Amino acid sequence: MKKLGLALGAGGSRGVAHIGFLQALEEEGIRPDFVTGCSMGSIVGGCYCAGVTPQAMKDAVIDLKLFDLASLSLNRGGLMKMDKARKRIVSVMGEKNFDELEIPFACVATDIIKGRVAVLREGSVVDSVIASSSIPGVFTPASVGKYKMLVDGGILERVPTRELRRMGAEVIVAVDVLGNLMVKEVKGNLVDTLLRCIDIMDTRTTQRKHIMRKYVDLWLEPKLGSMDQYAVRDLDFAYEKGYELGKAKADIIRSLL
Repeated sequence: MKKLGLALGAGGSRGVAHIGFLQALEEEGIRPDFVTGCSMGSIVGGCYCAGVTPQAMKDAVIDLKLFDLASLSLNRGGLMKMDKARKRIVSVMGEKNFDELEIPFACVATDIIKGRVAVLREGSVVDSVIASSSIPGVFTPASVGKYKMLVDGGILERVPTRELRRMGAEVIVAVDVLGNLMVKEVKGNLVDTLLRCIDIMDTRTTQRKHIMRKYVDLWLEPKLGSMDQYAVRDLDFAYEKGYELGKAKADIIRSLL
C-alpha cells in the first residue's frame, strides 16, 4: 500500500467541504499518511491530524458566525484579530505541537518580510494554522517561531502539494475548494475591494502553477457553485458537497494506493 498525502486548500467558509470530504474517506476506510493545509484547509487538517473526528469538527463549526471568530483590532496591521478563533480551535483540538500529532502535518503561510512561502512544521499547531489563515489587511499578521510577520498562505500557495512529496507521500490528492475565479459584484468599500484583489491574485497564482498538477495524482474540486468564501453561512451545504466528492472519488483513491 502506497503512502497517501492529502493537500487541503484555502477557502474560508467553502473549506468546510474538507470536513465532509474527510468524513467520507473515513467511512470508506481511507486514511492519509500525511496532510498539508492552507488557511481553512490548515485548520481542518490540523484538527484532523490531532485526532479530532470530522463529526466533531462539523459540530464545532456548523453554527458559527463571524464574530465568533474575530474581534476588532487596534493594531495597524489589520482590522480584526483572530483571538476568538484561536480559543475555539484550542477548545476543539487542545494545545498541541506538531510532534504530538497522530498524523504528520504541515501548513503554509506567506512571509511578507521575505516575500515567500513559509512552511510551518514545528512548534504550536494552533499558532501556525492561525498564521496560515490571517487574511492580509483584514486580520493582524501573525508571528510564529522565526517568522515575524505571516499572513494567509493562499497568497502564494493555495493548495500546498509540494511539501507532501518531501514528507514522504507516494500518492498525492489535492482538494481545491475555490476552483476558478467567479464573476462577482464588488461593493467598492475598502475590505470588499481588498478581498476581491486577493481572490484574483491567488487564483491566477494557482492557475500558473497548474503545471505542477503533473506531480499530483488526483486534483479535486467540490461543486460549491457561487458560495462566498467570506460569508459565514451555507456551511451545511459545503459539508455535504465535500462528503459527496469523497464518496464519489473513494474508489479512484483506493486504486491509486
